[in-house]
Amino acid sequence: MDYKRMYFQLAAKVADAMDILLKAQQETEQEFMDGESLSEGKVMVIPEERGECD
Repeated sequence: MDYKRMYFQLAAKVADAMDILLKAQQETEQEFMDGESLSEGKVMVIPEERGECD
């Protein structure tokens, strides 16, 4: 097994997840500051990836 490659793939996925969470937090904070209603809710669709990363 190529553990180095697997480690870098994992690190990339973790970074992607952190970016998604940070963006969601920033958008929610901005909506709050703008006084927008959050009662409707939002859905963020994250597409599933198939296969291996390059």
